[in-house]
Amino acid sequence: MIGLVAKTFLRVWQCRCLTAMLLVCFWAIAPTLALAAGTTGDLLKQEPIKVTVSLSNAANEFKFEPNQLQFVAGKRYTLQLVNPSTQKHYFTAKDFADNIWTQKVEAGKVEVKGAIREMELKPKAEAQWAFIAIKPGKYSLRCPIPGHAEAGMTGSIVITSSGE
Repeated sequence: MIGLVAKTFLRVWQCRCLTAMLLVCFWAIAPTLALAAGTTGDLLKQEPIKVTVSLSNAANEFKFEPNQLQFVAGKRYTLQLVNPSTQKHYFTAKDFADNIWTQKVEAGKVEVKGAIREMELKPKAEAQWAFIAIKPGKYSLRCPIPGHAEAGMTGSIVITSSGE
């Protein structure tokens, strides 16, 4: 009987500790999101700012157009990625992806939610990446297919704070 009481007490204690840890994590994250937003309103009610990036062009040149992207922390964006070439290309910006909140990615009749680190666009493909920029910084962009980055398929992405 004492063993059962001890186990029950331990389970209750573990649940309370877990709840306390979750609350601490929430209190730590919530101000960061509010600061990044620069607003107390619902970020998803913001009209997204549309930015289009072409992965190559009709002449099959290895480049991002534009290859310099700038976003503001706390703003909602829709990044329209298009691949007009006859070859597949990647939009790879892992550090950038780690410092935004992805709402969703849409491609054709598919919607993907959760963390996105890299997108492969097959020839003539398009995708929309809806996100909110969170952490200011400068991040690299590249196509990791052998020879593509070396031929010029690189760029940079900058997230500035809302006050800059």
